[in-house]
Amino acid sequence: MTLHLELLRHGETEIGGFRGSLDDALTAQGWAQMRAAVAERGGWQRIVSSPLQRCARFAEELAQARQLPLRYMAELQELHFGDWEGCSAAQLMETDERGLGLFWNDPYGFTPPRGEPMQAFAERVHCALRQLYAEHAGERLLLVVHGGVIRLLLAQARGLPREHLLQVEAGHAGMFALRLDADLRLSETF
Repeated sequence: MTLHLELLRHGETEIGGFRGSLDDALTAQGWAQMRAAVAERGGWQRIVSSPLQRCARFAEELAQARQLPLRYMAELQELHFGDWEGCSAAQLMETDERGLGLFWNDPYGFTPPRGEPMQAFAERVHCALRQLYAEHAGERLLLVVHGGVIRLLLAQARGLPREHLLQVEAGHAGMFALRLDADLRLSETF
């Protein structure tokens, strides 16, 4: 049996750069981006969201409008960037150019200072997928999540080497479709 997942990244937020666990809100543009992304889509049995407000507030609005059950999963929160949270790439080029370069080249091989290791992030996201499969195989779910979660899952579905994780594009309010099979193998659908 297959679990069908549509992944929706949150829209533009008030704080730019590496947000991670920062709980910043969507801008008016971010709300508009997300509403436009789902305007012609549907058919979900339920919505699952990161509890951070840049995902959760929109998920609440959509769940109410479509009369769908909504669940929050902390395992689907963004990677915690440690000391880099709230910093832009330009700022980090001035303060930690070496670290930023190492992270971009191999996010599994370098962890931002006091940040969450990529392997731990991947394990918690995969734990959430296993749980969702066990509880909802055969259904179609909308996951309202973060760029890091989407990049991780798309890279896996596309069979990319782990060093290419950050090369996966996942723009604000981008939507992506995946299927999760019984062997917990991900594949991208269009």
